[in-house]
Amino acid sequence: MDTYQLCDLGLMVPVTQEYEGERNEAGERHGHGKARLPNGDTYEGKYEHGKRHGQGTYKFKSGARYIGEYVKNKKHGQGTFIYPDGSRYEGEWADDLRHGHGVYYYVNNDSYTGEWFAHQRHGQGTYFYAETGSKYVGTWVNGQQKGTAELIHLNHRYQGKFLNKNPVGPGKYVFDIGCEQHGEYRLTDVERGEEEEEAETLVTVIPKWKVTKITELALWTPTLPQEQPAADGPGQGEAPGAEGGGEPAEEVQPLTDVSEGELDSMQPGEEEGDTSREDGEEFRYDSLDQGNVSFEEEEVRQPELLD
Repeated sequence: MDTYQLCDLGLMVPVTQEYEGERNEAGERHGHGKARLPNGDTYEGKYEHGKRHGQGTYKFKSGARYIGEYVKNKKHGQGTFIYPDGSRYEGEWADDLRHGHGVYYYVNNDSYTGEWFAHQRHGQGTYFYAETGSKYVGTWVNGQQKGTAELIHLNHRYQGKFLNKNPVGPGKYVFDIGCEQHGEYRLTDVERGEEEEEAETLVTVIPKWKVTKITELALWTPTLPQEQPAADGPGQGEAPGAEGGGEPAEEVQPLTDVSEGELDSMQPGEEEGDTSREDGEEFRYDSLDQGNVSFEEEEVRQPELLD
């Protein structure tokens, strides 16, 4: 059916928008219906008072599609978004953003399973690296690896804290052969040439691993509260402190290739938000996680057109 809208010159321009489905007494789209939008996108699903509301399927002319729940024209609730490159997100949405718990399957077969906040990885989550079989299990803040985490490889693992996607502070490597390498990561300035030193550039730092000791594999056991003695008697001493000593700290390369190349590869980028409107949604490419491609839906706001 042909309808019209005002253009910038004040002229009435014909716009074609098709709708087949149920309406309420006020003539609004209400119930189940199908719509073909002026930009070529299509939607089939539930409407309420003229807006997408409930379960529905939105297909983009680019090849992407969303199958899930809507609330007042916005993706809200459980839903699956399949991007043009084949990557997809399955999980919770809120106000058109990935929000809550969900799984993102990337085009290079990596995956992230965990919590999302305002379209970014945020909270507890696990990122699986398909190429190496490694995975990061820990906390995320605004899309970045940050906080206590465990980096698990095929025959060893690293336990410690991360900041700005890099390991920092005390930690340990646990090897399947039955030993642990304790130490800490310290940020060290990168050596630069004379010409670079003269220029006013930002100082680049990289994490360097310093070993403090190597021990047998220690089994983790939960700490139970100790009962207080009835009365302090003579000869009762304090509980032994933390184990110390060991060989003097020596700066060595990690027993694995974790600190440089692999850590560089484990730097997921940011993902842009995607929003939807009845008048159509478009995408633009953005980099993400080792060359992965994410898509952002840009709004091209047009007035809601009813028959």
